[in-house]
Amino acid sequence: MNHGRKNRTLGRRKGQRVALLRSLARSLVLQEGITTTIARAKELRPFIERMVSNAKKNSLSSRRMIQTRMGGAPEVVKKLHEIYAPRYAKRAGGYTRIVRLGRVGKRVGEAARIEFIK
Repeated sequence: MNHGRKNRTLGRRKGQRVALLRSLARSLVLQEGITTTIARAKELRPFIERMVSNAKKNSLSSRRMIQTRMGGAPEVVKKLHEIYAPRYAKRAGGYTRIVRLGRVGKRVGEAARIEFIK
């Protein structure tokens, strides 16, 4: 039975999937928008929105938790706390948007752009 399996596997094992999400999240935070497939963007959205919500708490434990989940990237933690947390302080959620781009080249899935809302 398929109970309790709500996430996509993205054709990878757990360790590879976690590494992929961390890499996509780091790129998204540093560049404020990335182009990827629709499935990856849909998996990335709840992951990154949890990080921004935790950054809004602005405590030592939230910094450490974000650093652990993002794979130990201090520049990402700093940017989340100093730029994104104040930007979305009054917003209750929905920090990112996914824009479908359609097929681009010979990619496996359709392309999408995920970016932070200004």
